[in-house]
Amino acid sequence: MALSGKDEETAPDFTHYEAAETPVVAGDGKSVRVIAGSLLGASSPVRTSSPMFYADVMLQAGAAVPLDPDYDERGVYIVSGEIDVAGDRFEAGRLLVFRPGDRITIRAHSDARFMMLGGEPMDGPRFIWWNFVSSRMDRIEQAKADWRAARFDSVPGDSEFIPLPEPPPPPVRYP
Repeated sequence: MALSGKDEETAPDFTHYEAAETPVVAGDGKSVRVIAGSLLGASSPVRTSSPMFYADVMLQAGAAVPLDPDYDERGVYIVSGEIDVAGDRFEAGRLLVFRPGDRITIRAHSDARFMMLGGEPMDGPRFIWWNFVSSRMDRIEQAKADWRAARFDSVPGDSEFIPLPEPPPPPVRYP
C-alpha cells in the first residue's frame, strides 16, 4: 500500500497477522473482516501510514452494510454475487468508486462477497510499477536495481526469488 509522504522513506518491513487477529463484525446476514484500518466500529491491528479501511465483506441475500462518508475516497470491488447500491445492480468483477460525502448502503441481491476500501486522498501523486510504489520515479528505478541485485530482505519463511517482470510494464501514475 502507498505510504504517506512523511513515511515514504521508512525502512521496509513485513509483519504477518493471523486471520484470528483481525476483527470481524458479524450479524444480520453480514460478516465484515477488517483487514486494515477502521470500519464499523472495529479496528485492525495492521499498522497503516494514514487513516483508511480495507475489509472483506460477505453478505447473505437481502442483507445490507453501510459505507458511511467518513473518508473522501471509498470503493467496492465485487468478488462474487450481485449487490445493489441506490437501486442499481452490480455483479462480480466490478469496481465501484463513490463520490465524497454520499451515504451508501450496499445490499446483497444474492449471496455476495466484496472488498470495501478507502481512505483520505494521498498527499500527492504516486507511481506504481510492479510491487513498487513511490512519489518519485527515481525511487522506483532504485528499487528495481536493488531488487535485481538481491538487496531486499526475503520474506520470513519464504526463500523463493521472483525476478522482475520482463518485458517491464510501463509505470502508472496515480492520480
